[in-house]
This record gives sequence, C-alpha cells and structure tokens, in this order.
Amino acid sequence: MADGSPAAPGSIASNVQRVRERIAAAARRAGRDPASIVLVGVSKTVGTERIMEAVEAGLGDLGENRVQEARDKAPHLPGTVRWHLVGHLQSNKAGHAARLFAVVHSIDSIGILTRLDQAAGLEGRRIEGLAQVDLAGEPTKFGIREDGLDPLLDAAESCRHVRVSGLMVLPPYDPDPDRSRPHFRRLRGILDETRRRHPRLELAQLSMGMTEDFEVAIEEGATMVRVGRALFGERRGGAHGGGA
Repeated sequence: MADGSPAAPGSIASNVQRVRERIAAAARRAGRDPASIVLVGVSKTVGTERIMEAVEAGLGDLGENRVQEARDKAPHLPGTVRWHLVGHLQSNKAGHAARLFAVVHSIDSIGILTRLDQAAGLEGRRIEGLAQVDLAGEPTKFGIREDGLDPLLDAAESCRHVRVSGLMVLPPYDPDPDRSRPHFRRLRGILDETRRRHPRLELAQLSMGMTEDFEVAIEEGATMVRVGRALFGERRGGAHGGGA
C-alpha cells in the first residue's frame, strides 16, 4: 500500500493526542462532553503501517473516500476498526460498501439509500447512514438539496437495514474556519427541523468539520469530525474530499 508524505516514528501517535486535545478544548468551549464527539481518521492515500500507528494510539474509527481503497486496507488492519465511507457512493459499489462499512456518511439520493438497504439486507448487516446535504451548490461536490431531504428521510423510515441517524455537510474549502461556520450552523438548524418532522428516525448525528475547521464544527454541534491531514500529514495531490 503506497504511503503519502513520510512521518517520523511516533509522530502520528502524537498527532492523534494533539487532535484529541483540540477536540476536548472545543467541546469545553461549547459546554459539551468531549466523549460525545467521534474522531474519524480519514486515511485516504495513507499506507497501512502509518494507519496502524494511529490505531495503536487509540484511533478506532477510520474513514475512506473510496470503497476499493478501504477493501484493500481492511485485511491488514484490526477487525475492531469501525470503517466509515466519507466519499461519494456509486450505486454499483453498494454491495461492497454494505460488506465493509459501519457508517456511510454520503447518502445523497433515494436510489442510493435503497440500493444500500437492499445490499445490507443480503449481507445480514445493519448500517448507520447519514444524509449528505448540499448547502453550497458546488458543481464538483455531491449531496442532496435541502428541498429533497424530506422525501429521502421518508424513504429512510421504511428501511430495514440502513438506519439513517443524521446529516453530513461538506462546505466549500476555505482556510479560514469561520467561513465554514454558517454552513455548520445551518446544518444544525436543519437537523433540528427535520427531527421534528421525522420523529420515527433517531436523528442525532452531525458529521461536519475537517482539519481546517473541526473545532468550529464542534462549537456548532458536530458529533463526528472527519480529520485526515492533522493526523497523517499532507497527501499526494492535496485533494479535499469527504474528509481532510
């Protein structure tokens, strides 16, 4: 498995500790329990030896943007890892996703939800799902528009194998974290609104915040943060996907 940028021995463990300290500080500023926030280490393009350093430092949740990359890595990592799909899910990959991932952050259509639910049923699995909401209308990113969210959640109420538990957002990239704050605040408001309209669903999760802005996201209510570069260093290509 190819590595990204090199890291000195022990540095990834130190990074995990520093990120957890930053999460705890942001949670305290917001009057929240740090234990209520899940750190998802986004390991795209990172080799398994370096990922193992993070796992040995206590990182139990790993996120990948692509199904195939997670399939290649999973056999080389402990079975206790909880895998998250944080990138776009193509319908023809739903079966593979259902076999591997515990949480899919990127459900963006009724079609994808239905395919994933069917695939999870065939695998005898229960999967947690999040609806990815498009708040910025960027043509290069996926997500369901806000006015399509209620029909998607209506469909989720009938699912037997995918439990939709919240929302995800990927705001426009900006090195200034406060420019992401309005998107995070809006997603929190949407969650509150949709929770009232869909009481049969336990909508409690907010997946938002990456390396640049996860502290702001926590201040605005994030329950899952998708952090890559602050843990593993810069990646080849410098791409910003479902987590960075």
